[in-house]
Amino acid sequence: MPGNGNSLTRLRTAITVFFALDGFVFAGWVVRIPAIKEQTGASASALGLALLGVSAGAVVTMVLTGRLCRRYGNHRVTVACAVLLSLSVALPPLTHSALALGLVLLVFGAAYGGINVAFNSAAVDLVAAMRRPIMPSFHAAFSLGGMIGAGLGALVAGSLSPTRHLLLLTVVGLFVTAMAGPTLLRQKPPEPPEPPGRERPAEGAAPRRLDGRTRGLVLVFGLIAGCTAYGEGALADWGALHLEEDLGASPGAAAIGYSCFALAMTVGRLTGTTLLERLGRTRTVVAGGATAAAGMLLGSLAPALWMALLGYAVTGIGLANLFPVAVERAGALAGPSGVATASTLGYGGMLLGPPAIGFMADWFSLPAALTSVAILAAVAAAIGFATRGAAAR
Repeated sequence: MPGNGNSLTRLRTAITVFFALDGFVFAGWVVRIPAIKEQTGASASALGLALLGVSAGAVVTMVLTGRLCRRYGNHRVTVACAVLLSLSVALPPLTHSALALGLVLLVFGAAYGGINVAFNSAAVDLVAAMRRPIMPSFHAAFSLGGMIGAGLGALVAGSLSPTRHLLLLTVVGLFVTAMAGPTLLRQKPPEPPEPPGRERPAEGAAPRRLDGRTRGLVLVFGLIAGCTAYGEGALADWGALHLEEDLGASPGAAAIGYSCFALAMTVGRLTGTTLLERLGRTRTVVAGGATAAAGMLLGSLAPALWMALLGYAVTGIGLANLFPVAVERAGALAGPSGVATASTLGYGGMLLGPPAIGFMADWFSLPAALTSVAILAAVAAAIGFATRGAAAR
């Protein structure tokens, strides 16, 4: 068991690298979706169904990965899923129909969902061992990896075919896994001291059964994650369209909207550890949810472009640390199963956001629909405040 500062630091570095790699590979795939659509000849609806393969693979695997982590260990599952993620990202350009694309995206989604549960579980162990709220720093690495992957993807899109680009991602992914993986494979997850009066279960023993109250708290933290991810999905898919159609922004200016949101979220996560150390988890969740609610009301209802962009940035700052805190708390309560539950609910919120916004935009208007992001951010803040005593205990 790693017991000294150097071992924990090496583990933290390795886990951070895998978070960044996940964001980098996923963003690299996303920016090539238009080219893959053209290659397969899929209609918009057929492409939408094929892309559900990522979601379906991820959600199903998230549920199962908690069991795999308990059996084989968080570190081994993280490395195995990183290899699968790196290999599977090269498959979409090899397909020539929407059906084939959907099938390979099931594999890609399975790897994506699996690695998210595994490295979040590994991060939860490390947070407990270091006794510092460092969870946001891992998610900041994911955000940074995504920004780099998207930026490089945009740069090479005109010169590299999707096949070569995504194969290059495979090479990078396998190389990074070969460099960082041995650190995880050599070292067992750190085990923090047990509270007085509680005995540590023997290695290989069946996991402790959770009481109904603990399971309920895990679901509560999952709901907070879902409310947060709803906003991320909604802004990713609808934020630019709102700026262009409702505020008359040019396509280039509209594209800046999500960049403002993503950059603000990254900055918020980079400063998240300091914020958590000063405010604590409950006040961070309450303040973050309230800030995001105010920011999104401004972003969706502002009459001027600059005000909307400011609102998007404030929303990113507010939402930044809600998901990391929710996953870390769920993992501290229930181990990998808690991480799996919170991640699944969070991912479900990200899936629900874009279509829900679309339906509400048809019924009302897009600005009115986007206020639902503010409402759910306020709900997350209210849940965090209402459960403050139970969560602390």
